[in-house]
Formats: sequence, C-alpha cells, structure tokens
Amino acid sequence: MDELELLKQDWQKEKSNFPKHSAKDIYKMIHSKSSSIVKWIFIISLLEFAFWAIISFALKDAEYNQKFKEYHADAIMIPLMVVGYLILFYFFYKFYMNYKTISVTDSAKNLMETILKTRRTVKHYVVFNITYLALSVFVVLGIQMKKDEDMLAVIEQAAANGELFKFYAMTILIALAVVIVIGGLFLLLYYFIYGILLKRLNRNYRELKKLEV
Repeated sequence: MDELELLKQDWQKEKSNFPKHSAKDIYKMIHSKSSSIVKWIFIISLLEFAFWAIISFALKDAEYNQKFKEYHADAIMIPLMVVGYLILFYFFYKFYMNYKTISVTDSAKNLMETILKTRRTVKHYVVFNITYLALSVFVVLGIQMKKDEDMLAVIEQAAANGELFKFYAMTILIALAVVIVIGGLFLLLYYFIYGILLKRLNRNYRELKKLEV
C-alpha cells in the first residue's frame, strides 16, 4: 500500500487525530504524483523519438534503403517525413505544455482538467503513430509497384496470365496483415509504456473526485 492510500485511510477515520488540513495534504500528494507522471510521459516520448532516429540512422546504408534511393521517390517521401516530424513535434509540445500546466496548477479542478487533457493527448499520439505506420507501408508499397523492376516484372506476368486483380488483392491483403501485426506489436508496447502511466493518472483522477474539493 502506497503513502497516498495510508494518508487517505487516516484522513477518513472519524476519531483520527490527523490534522484538519489532511485533505489538502492528500491533494498535494496527488498533484505531485500526477506532475511526475506527466513529466515521464514527455521524457519517454522524446526517448522513443531518439531511439527510432538512431535506428533509422544506423540502417541508412542498408541494402534495402540504398535500393529504395534508386526509385527517386523524394517528391513523395520527403513531404511525408516532414509532415510526420511536424506532427510529432506538435505532440512533444503538447506533452511539455501539459507538464508545465500541471506543475503550476493550484486547484483540484484544474488538475483534473490537465489529467484529462494528458490522457487525450497520449491517445491521439498513439493513434497517430499507428496510422502513420500504416500509411507509410502503403506509400512504400505503391512506390515499389511503380519503380521496382522485379515488382514490375511480376505485375506484367500477372497481367499476361489474366491474374492482375488477384495479384493486387493478395498484395494488399499481405500488406494489411503486416500492418496489423506490426501495429499490434506497437499497441502492446504502448500499452506497457504509456498505458501503465495513464492507469496511474486515472487513479489520481478518481481520488480527486472522491475528495470533492
């Protein structure tokens, strides 16, 4: 049982000798814990970005990436990457502002509102990452179908055999399966990273409602 639960139990005892301002003490503890959680959400999001940036840099000379450069698809990939980075930086800004707001809030109502905002921001962040992943997979697949010589040869053979629709259908289904599997793994990862923090925030939110201050 953590310190907050012990403080709550003592406060609720009818004949307790606990100070009269214990409700305020409980609020301060909830505020401190919530502020720490929001700060860690911001830090983890930055660490996640740094991790994938390092992975991307480490693999930039990989055979597949070198081959992809031959497709000369910068007109598509660069805008996609720029938009992705801009949206990510927007989320980093939102996480930071949530932390700054929760750090200086001075009322239970404002604290509860910031907790709700943080929850929404995290959920939108996760949805964006999964959506961007799916979009990137299909954009890359589309580029390969138009630029990759091996893929073009397969498409021509499928067309000659009258199986072009079957080829496209199978390709899309395989791509969907890959997106679902990878997306599922990401969701599982986000659940363990952000989900645990959000559960703690939710618990703090419920405790604030019980205090009715």
